[in-house]
Amino acid sequence: MINIAIQKSGRLHEGSIKLLKKCGIDLISGQNQLKVKAQGFELNAFYLRNSDIPQYVRDGVVDIGIIGSNLLTEKGNDIEIISELNFAKCRVSIAIPESKEFQSIRDLEGMKIATSYPNTLKAFLKKNNISAHLHIINGSVEIAPNIGLSDAICDIVSSGSTLFMNNLKEVATILDSQAVMVKAPKLTVTKKNLVDKLNFRIQTVLKADRYRYILCNVPNEKIQKVSSLLPVLKSPTVLPLLREGWSSLHSVIDKEDFWDVIDQIKEAGAEDILICPIEKMVR
Repeated sequence: MINIAIQKSGRLHEGSIKLLKKCGIDLISGQNQLKVKAQGFELNAFYLRNSDIPQYVRDGVVDIGIIGSNLLTEKGNDIEIISELNFAKCRVSIAIPESKEFQSIRDLEGMKIATSYPNTLKAFLKKNNISAHLHIINGSVEIAPNIGLSDAICDIVSSGSTLFMNNLKEVATILDSQAVMVKAPKLTVTKKNLVDKLNFRIQTVLKADRYRYILCNVPNEKIQKVSSLLPVLKSPTVLPLLREGWSSLHSVIDKEDFWDVIDQIKEAGAEDILICPIEKMVR
């Protein structure tokens, strides 16, 4: 049995539960329940405050945890990342009031900056040889300039809507962040094997999310040309159709290349193109 720490509430909670469910692991909890035994895997889930997870992992209270990489930069860069999870993407940025002019990061010199990420901000300022005054706040950082506590803020930005609602503009990005899975420094052989099995499941889900399954009908004389345009894992599957002179071509494409590939194979002679999501990909 292994223990995993998951954010109790907030932007990482829902994504973590969803990812584990795709891996065949269900976490059914009652109201205010802080520890849950999973169904479908030898795992207990602990619902914790996000800021507490690095210490729980470091101390071995839990074996693995799902947190934002920005939090590791702030208070846990000695903890090993097992996997990047490709959700809860955001950035740690500096923002100032819309009314203020800003030419470069040199304009931060001498400013009062409110933040919940003092270590991250200090490292950024030191790297750029900027002297500023930090005002450390836990929560609701974006209100600080409006009530005269600071000239700027350093905080997490996702869509930017919170900055907009508080008449702030983003002027510098310190780092990009996403959800990551981390592990405790010391694991028994048994627990390490379970962590490896869990990570294998996660990787099959993450790989599947990157690709799409493609099916199309192609005249036999154009199979070679169409096949050459598909960035497949090995080679496409070709199946004869009842209609003489035609075949069905099956393959996998990267969703980032989707539209370019579709345009190219259409021009090469492919017809009746179908695109399907992939639930799992095991290699």
